[in-house]
Amino acid sequence: MKLESKDFSNNELMDTKFTCDGKDISPQLEWTQIPESTKSFALSCIDPDAPAGDWIHWLVYKIPADKREIPQNGPVLGIEVENDFGKTDYGGPCPPSGTHRYFFRIYALDVENLDGINKNNFIDKVKEHTIESAEIIGLYKR
Repeated sequence: MKLESKDFSNNELMDTKFTCDGKDISPQLEWTQIPESTKSFALSCIDPDAPAGDWIHWLVYKIPADKREIPQNGPVLGIEVENDFGKTDYGGPCPPSGTHRYFFRIYALDVENLDGINKNNFIDKVKEHTIESAEIIGLYKR
């Protein structure tokens, strides 16, 4: 499985428009080389460099199995879960200082839906049903 973006390259700086210093819009993401048994997708964006540990920027599940892209600032076509900003949508990079890494990860799942999911159990529930995953890392610094 492969995850790419037309808006940034792996381990490269993200444009300000995708951050709290800009328009705070989500970047375009597309995934390929999908396992045949995929029933749905889940997506996460997490900053492991936050002062208090992992900071959740974006959590989405129930993305239909026939979808291969989320357009820039586009509709997700899945169910978004509350992030660490207290919002149920994309929350762009907003680090206090220094360079932070933002891990965007797509998960191919063996189920269409995940019951009882929230930001605290999202990764564990997703991993229980992951067939394969892929990631791309965006950087942002202040």
